[in-house]
Amino acid sequence: MSPSSLKSRRVILAVTGGVAVYKAADLVRRLKSEEADVTVVMTEASRRFVSPLTFESLSGNKVYTDVFSDPLAHVSLPAGADLLVIAPATANMIGKLASGIADDMVSLTFLAFRGPVIFAPAMNWRMYGHPVVQRNIRTLRGLGLLEVEPEEGELACGERGVGRMADVGRIVEAAKGCLSKKDLAGRRLLVVAGPTREYIDPVRFISNRSSGKMGYALAAVAARRGADVTLISGPVALDPPPGADVVRVETSEEMLEAVKRHVREADILVMAAAVADFVPEDYSPVKREKGEGFVLRLRPAPDIVKAVSGTGERPFIVGFSAETGPDTAKARRKLEDKGMDFIVFNDVTVDGAGFDSDTNKISIIDREGIADYPLMSKEACAEVILDRCVELSG
Repeated sequence: MSPSSLKSRRVILAVTGGVAVYKAADLVRRLKSEEADVTVVMTEASRRFVSPLTFESLSGNKVYTDVFSDPLAHVSLPAGADLLVIAPATANMIGKLASGIADDMVSLTFLAFRGPVIFAPAMNWRMYGHPVVQRNIRTLRGLGLLEVEPEEGELACGERGVGRMADVGRIVEAAKGCLSKKDLAGRRLLVVAGPTREYIDPVRFISNRSSGKMGYALAAVAARRGADVTLISGPVALDPPPGADVVRVETSEEMLEAVKRHVREADILVMAAAVADFVPEDYSPVKREKGEGFVLRLRPAPDIVKAVSGTGERPFIVGFSAETGPDTAKARRKLEDKGMDFIVFNDVTVDGAGFDSDTNKISIIDREGIADYPLMSKEACAEVILDRCVELSG
């Protein structure tokens, strides 16, 4: 089973002296929740905002602040680390790094580190837009550092503009991307996720309980692993996965048309959507009166996988089968009838594996047999599903 890309990875979090340093405490917590081993190094200025004890308590590791108290720490720490994250990165620190100045724990650690580096600028909007700061940022990008760009919003000074440190979730996502294997580089994935809405009238529709979380996890993990990802999404309450191009649809007909448009360019189709099985036969262009009720006649919704698998040049196809029980016979029939390469089965009645959950318990069924997996996060499920894609699609 593929673990999280941050599990057991050694991450150095370098904290510099900006007011956004309070977000760095949450960043430590989030990295720890991904099972990373986090060590914090701080500048003297950052200590004026947050005590080293805070970071020591959150990380469970010693915090390094003074070059002279630990004379060789700036060499020994980078030697054993997988990733360096500088957040917040002040204008002063960005200038130091771009110029090769090394006079504190953060800048010394940076020069001694030989691995991927992420920096998240945080400063007043005028400072961020200053030509000198932008020149320094371009220098760091040119050296291969990854900037997690700041966001627009209200700043500590009370003004609004681009300068707020990026959301912690974006920084964690960037860290995962840096440390993920790139076995899908050059591959084009089309992921279809979420439910569809089949309208009865302009205000009523039939749908299902799909949250889209599984499909969105697949899109996010595939992008981290280097794939060019297009995500066709039904209506969900989720943020777009970083690195994926998102196409919004509502109905099964719209989803079918979107898949037809994009599947020609795809190497792999992952059909994680919960497409409605039925569509109202008679759509009313005006809201139906409550009255005594009415008979709702339904017709079968289009079968998107069959429409794709029956074409001459089709991609590698992964399907999903969510059932209410442990019997995999129906999933096996779908695998054969719809011409899929493998199918992911899950029993939605299992605790923690149902709709709108952050976890899932899946089985992967292909023509060689079945592989069962324990209850795990949907992100971990996405990893094993994509591992199987790589194994079988060549």
